[in-house]
Amino acid sequence: MSAPVHPSRTTVAWIGTGVMGAAMCGHLLKAGYRVSVHTRTRAKAQPLLDLGATWAESPRVAAIGADVILTMVGFPRDVRSVYFGHEGLLHSAKPGTILIDMTTTEPSLSREIAVAAAAKGVTAIDAPVSGGDVGAKHATLSIMIGGAPEAVETIRPLLDLLGRKIVHQGSAGAGQHTKLCNQIVIAGAMVGVCESLLYGYKSGLDLPRMLESIRGGAAACWTLDHLAPRILQRNFDPGFFVEHFVKDMGIALDEAARMGLTLPGLTLAHDLYQRVQRLGHGRSGTHALMLALEELSGTDLSIT
Repeated sequence: MSAPVHPSRTTVAWIGTGVMGAAMCGHLLKAGYRVSVHTRTRAKAQPLLDLGATWAESPRVAAIGADVILTMVGFPRDVRSVYFGHEGLLHSAKPGTILIDMTTTEPSLSREIAVAAAAKGVTAIDAPVSGGDVGAKHATLSIMIGGAPEAVETIRPLLDLLGRKIVHQGSAGAGQHTKLCNQIVIAGAMVGVCESLLYGYKSGLDLPRMLESIRGGAAACWTLDHLAPRILQRNFDPGFFVEHFVKDMGIALDEAARMGLTLPGLTLAHDLYQRVQRLGHGRSGTHALMLALEELSGTDLSIT
């Protein structure tokens, strides 16, 4: 493919309809793209089927005839299965197809996929995203891209339907490295937000009033705006799963070790989030970190 994608001439396949993937795929359908969809549990794809998507029994089937294939799954093992497995995409993607993996995964795996795809006349791009369920629903995601510049320009109209900030970072794997930088910042920010709320609570402050002040200063950030209110409401529903965040931090720590880096802040956050998992909240949102910090402090905000 060379001309930019367009609903009138581009067939799309979408693999993975989780917390973010379903909303993202929905934007493509509403824009008029013909989309085949596959996910492990068909019921999760039903809202997309209701919008006009067609069901595919496997990634391999979804890839047949598709011009562009987007994947948004959970873990590196899932990515490997979707691309290389017996029913994987690389078994049936036609030459000229562009593969876009939007999962956060290992940079080395993204490079491996790119090499294997190129051998079949297919182009693979890594394009992980940041912005959580809110960004997915409102198409305001930040999209970080690694891969061939020509292919990136071809698919840009698709990405414009999903995100507000789209930046080509470099060759295969560069998008993943950028996303890991993002996760390192988020990990530290989440610890700071939760500890701030604990401190404010124990010092007797009105927490919504406290947040009103610090949101307007140098502490202003996405986490304060979007997740601190959920903590106060005791709403730990996922915008992004704890277990996926632990995975991301683990990948970042492995990459850091490979590069000879020591990241004590990330190491601490990773340990704290593993504690959240042990409390049974691996499928809660990342702001459930508060529950582990409350346990450590013997304090329960119990905001009502």
